[in-house]
Amino acid sequence: MRPFRFLLLLFAVLGLTASASAATVLQEYLPAEVASELVPGADGFGPIRSDLAVAPVIKGGETVAWAFITSDFVGTTGYSGKPIHSLVAVDKDAKIVGVRLVKHSEPIVLIGIPEAKVKALVAGYSGLDLIAEAKSGGTAHEVDIISGATVTVMVIDDSIIRSGLKVARALGLGGLAAEQADAGPRFEIDPGAAAPADWPEAEGDGTVRRLLLDVGQVNAAFAENADPRAQERALTEPPETVFIDLQAALVSAPPVAEGLLAHAEAANLKGWLKDGENAIALMGRGLYSFKGSGYVRGGIFDRIVLIQDDVSVRFRDRDHRRLSAVAAAGAPDFTEKDLFRIPAGTGFDPAKPFRIQLLVHRDVGPIEKLFHTFDLGYQLPQKYLRAVAAPATAPAPEAVTVADRSEGAAQAELWKRIWTDSKLRIVVLGTMLVVLTGVFFFQTFAVRNERLFYAFRISFLVMTLVFLGWYANAQLSVVNIMALFGSLVNGFSWQAFLLDPLTFILWFAVAAALLFWGRGAYCGWLCPFGALQELTNQIARKLKVPQWTLPWGLHERLWPVKYMIFLGLFGVSLISVEQAEHLAEVEPFKTAIILKFVRAWPFVAYAAAVLIAGLFVERFYCRYLCPLGAALAIPARLRMFDWLKRYHECGNPCQICAKQCPVQAIHPTGEINPNECIDCLHCQVLYQSKTTCPVVIKKMKSRAKLAASAPLAAGALPAARSTAQSNQPTT
Repeated sequence: MRPFRFLLLLFAVLGLTASASAATVLQEYLPAEVASELVPGADGFGPIRSDLAVAPVIKGGETVAWAFITSDFVGTTGYSGKPIHSLVAVDKDAKIVGVRLVKHSEPIVLIGIPEAKVKALVAGYSGLDLIAEAKSGGTAHEVDIISGATVTVMVIDDSIIRSGLKVARALGLGGLAAEQADAGPRFEIDPGAAAPADWPEAEGDGTVRRLLLDVGQVNAAFAENADPRAQERALTEPPETVFIDLQAALVSAPPVAEGLLAHAEAANLKGWLKDGENAIALMGRGLYSFKGSGYVRGGIFDRIVLIQDDVSVRFRDRDHRRLSAVAAAGAPDFTEKDLFRIPAGTGFDPAKPFRIQLLVHRDVGPIEKLFHTFDLGYQLPQKYLRAVAAPATAPAPEAVTVADRSEGAAQAELWKRIWTDSKLRIVVLGTMLVVLTGVFFFQTFAVRNERLFYAFRISFLVMTLVFLGWYANAQLSVVNIMALFGSLVNGFSWQAFLLDPLTFILWFAVAAALLFWGRGAYCGWLCPFGALQELTNQIARKLKVPQWTLPWGLHERLWPVKYMIFLGLFGVSLISVEQAEHLAEVEPFKTAIILKFVRAWPFVAYAAAVLIAGLFVERFYCRYLCPLGAALAIPARLRMFDWLKRYHECGNPCQICAKQCPVQAIHPTGEINPNECIDCLHCQVLYQSKTTCPVVIKKMKSRAKLAASAPLAAGALPAARSTAQSNQPTT
């Protein structure tokens, strides 16, 4: 009986699990909602349908609308990687009669933006006509962008429109026909079609489609905006100036890739795309960037969206690659060339027309912007299509092996080309590393002159901040470590790291430095944010800002905080790398270095607070909060050499080095803590100081005493001889 009971219990648990997994989002949130708050005058909600995640909205005993949660029908996600749940009601005429923001997980984007403002924007969709949206592909309305939350607003808009259209079609509201089962497109891409011979042919036959806007057209478009500030802030360049020349091509079609891309890049693209995925190439030049300067890793490209019928695709960084060059003869010189992947399962059909919608903004205040959209229409030429045929058979094992070899060669050629294009930056970074290595190897000579060494260190830190940080954006991050661990777990690939030359070189240098000198070689000399902290502290010292030295007991107890932060981030990354990347905002690197403080005020305030603390406690962030420093300190325990010289008197009785160490890395007993040392070499300056170090001063006094006594001894000897001679008898 016991095994039988166990099986019953097991099936019960499995049944509960299955029912829980099958539960809709609407079932979770509807019980807490009030019908009259969604649809004015409504009496309540009816039971949720078994075949569709919708519930009737009842008023006077009749169904006046259907309520649903957007995330039950679309999977559009924001910065958090999670859907934004909105409760929507659609009436029998396919008009939205009520919308409520139920839940979102966008703390990174919406910090500082009042919740009421976002909820008011969502409620503004009430009255939207879905029939008009179906005819226009979801663009019959104007999107009310909130400054600072562009991506979030676009995600909300996309989820409301697309889910509304799906529900309206499924229920046949307003005469919209229900969507038929997907029987596959009537046409498919013909990989054997002839490629365009050159760029003029590609433009002429529609392989490449173009959106050309000049300043006059953009000013005219914004002049129609109801906000008078749009016209007041008109562009001042001549009207014929090119605002943007944007060109697009569907490069997942093999003939298109063959005609526009270099052979290696086309092969690399083929390896990047999986079954069912497509890709477009976007190329642009002019005053306006289709990517935007504010784009950062982990984000969404908020200026472009692909639209096909009621399907919209927004591109994240994981679906983006830079295009090194356009190989077609006669191609213009573009300032931006990028590839964007269209994931499988989005409903995109490469054989059907689509358009790229470009969002153009105009600054009308310190943080306020107005927006206007322009469309670039695209249709793959008929010569690249063929009637649907039976699926091709899988390639033979030998063919796969050959393809793998050619793919590896193509990838190698790609990263080599990127390194070639980065020669100047690589040379500058290489020079910095060689100079720093020389200083460490010959530190006794390098620190002999205190003033010259101080000038050298300040100059090096300025170079680190300005060149490595603000210019080259070569700021290492704990996110890199989490990405490396994920790569080791999921299948390591050198290419992902070789595609960013400076970051690769820096990590290689850090790995080598950990064995020789510990983490201080990077933290003390090559970290742009560390350089920013030290430089601002030096300015504060010149301005007589008081410096605080924390009591040793408190300082020692604050050390572990950064290790706790790192272990917490690492633990979260095992569950969700995206969530860990969001939490990694504890590093102010992105705000202060990558974006140069051009960011939402909470991030700027945090970075400023850390820097202000560093004005009073030198390198406050490095000492107590930096998870990257903690991560580097762990393997630094394996270092093979101890380069920092010490005297027996250090710590007992002398405490000068311990008191003057900028980061309090020297114990009162005289030992240097390698986990906290930043290798600034200040203790080595003191080690040779003839005015500060008691041991050196004592040695100098001893030498001076010996030098002074030597002439006296030398003079006493002749006098003694003279006396002896005078005492001898004369003959």
